[in-house]
Amino acid sequence: MIRLEKRPTPSRVWTAITPVFAVIATMIAGGLMFAVLGKDPFEAIRTIFWDPLFNEQFAAFSRPQLLVKAAPLILIAIGLSLGFKAGVWNIGAEGQYIIGAICGAAAGLAFYPMEAWFIFPLMVIAGGLGGFLWAMIPGILRVQFRTNEILVSLLLVYVAEFMLASASLGALRNPDGAGFPGSRNFQDYPAAFNAEIVAGTGMHWGVVTAFIAMIFAYILLARHMLGFQIRLTGQAPKAARFAGVVPARLILFCLGISGMLAGMAGLFEVSGPAGQISIDFNIGYGFTAIIVAFLGRLNPIGILLAGLLMALTYIGGELAQFMLGIPAAAIQAFQGMLLFFLLAVDVLTNYRLRFGKPEVA
Repeated sequence: MIRLEKRPTPSRVWTAITPVFAVIATMIAGGLMFAVLGKDPFEAIRTIFWDPLFNEQFAAFSRPQLLVKAAPLILIAIGLSLGFKAGVWNIGAEGQYIIGAICGAAAGLAFYPMEAWFIFPLMVIAGGLGGFLWAMIPGILRVQFRTNEILVSLLLVYVAEFMLASASLGALRNPDGAGFPGSRNFQDYPAAFNAEIVAGTGMHWGVVTAFIAMIFAYILLARHMLGFQIRLTGQAPKAARFAGVVPARLILFCLGISGMLAGMAGLFEVSGPAGQISIDFNIGYGFTAIIVAFLGRLNPIGILLAGLLMALTYIGGELAQFMLGIPAAAIQAFQGMLLFFLLAVDVLTNYRLRFGKPEVA
């Protein structure tokens, strides 16, 4: 008989190694899934995890893309992790990412074709502000009316997607685009283009901001009283209230920061790698960042490593689709397995396995 026994305190060892076990389990289960699809599982796993970094045929292109793909995931996940640590569940970062992209793009296109130094910084501010205000909707509703921020933030993603389609077909549509949906391409507008800082490296301002956010979050959680309040609220809400923490302020802060970072991620993406506002601009970074946050154990440094790993699955997944003919849906399922196995193995952090019949007192 196998049973779970509650640990007196969470295991630090299992807390550290569960992400590794989750990745290994994902590789095994993913390999089985690829085998069912008629593909060589070892070749598929090698193509996803090895070839983008070490195959000379692809590495020259793939390595810079690692930073490009990881930056929005890390930026969004850092914001989400602060809320998750405090028990504030923002599941709608995808919507905040979209609104940030729309607001930032609108701010830049409003000055087209002017060339001025202040345009791109203004776009960054507009993108962050757009994401912040979109996140304030579930925040204010939670504080004032005790609504569930999970449902509200998630439903707002669909509203944001409709606004994205409306902007692509209406207000932000390129007047010189022969009627096709989508805005002007920012690559043709240097003052608003998020270009590489160092050519050929993938390093743009979104990557720099992601690293700054990681450092900020680490200092906040490790050295600042607000970080202590965030951790205390998540671990012992009653003790946090007794210590003078105001829950409403903390909820608004966590949702506001996560919304702002998600909005900035949207702006950096639309003004750089994506290049324009389009109907299919969003590709799920906001949802994937949830996996990154938990895979990184809600720790800023862990999130950096998890973001790079998840970016690798994006690049390797695209390579596997092209080289091996693996369906895109299978790659998405493979990425989703990471969160599934992480949550499954994470049970061992708080429980230990016991074999045999329970002792009778």
